[in-house]
Amino acid sequence: MGAVQDLSTSLGGKRACQDLAVPRASYYRQQPRGMCPPDADRRCSSARRLREEERAAILACLHEERFQDGSPAQVYASWLAAGQYHCSLRTMYRLLAAEGENRERRDQWRRPPDAKPELLATAPHPRWSWDMTKRRGPAQWTFYDLYLILDVFSRSVTGCMIAYRESAD
Repeated sequence: MGAVQDLSTSLGGKRACQDLAVPRASYYRQQPRGMCPPDADRRCSSARRLREEERAAILACLHEERFQDGSPAQVYASWLAAGQYHCSLRTMYRLLAAEGENRERRDQWRRPPDAKPELLATAPHPRWSWDMTKRRGPAQWTFYDLYLILDVFSRSVTGCMIAYRESAD
């Protein structure tokens, strides 16, 4: 890369890479970025990035008791109404996501999982279950209701009935 850098001062980066058969992406990737000092790491941060003190101050404001149940949009609106501007709304979401706090900030009631019904039979015939289904008839648009009574232990059919329509009988 040193040869490309020496040649790029007189010919330019594109032409030097072509003449020395070096990929331009590799050459430009190793160049220092625009606002970075020459001894900086390859990937330096933007000059507009929030400093750690500013990040801590914004997070402290977001964690205040009066904003504890509010969304970042509500906090942002109340800051603007008070004549304060700390950061953009998107930056608030970004800071909360970095801290793992971007879920719903209000306390949530979680429904307990429903218990699945379980029919347990240890011998034949003490416990039955039923099922009803519609079956297609021989003619078009005709249906029959099939009612089944099942033994839970052996899963055998103990009773059945076919009806043309559903009724209380």
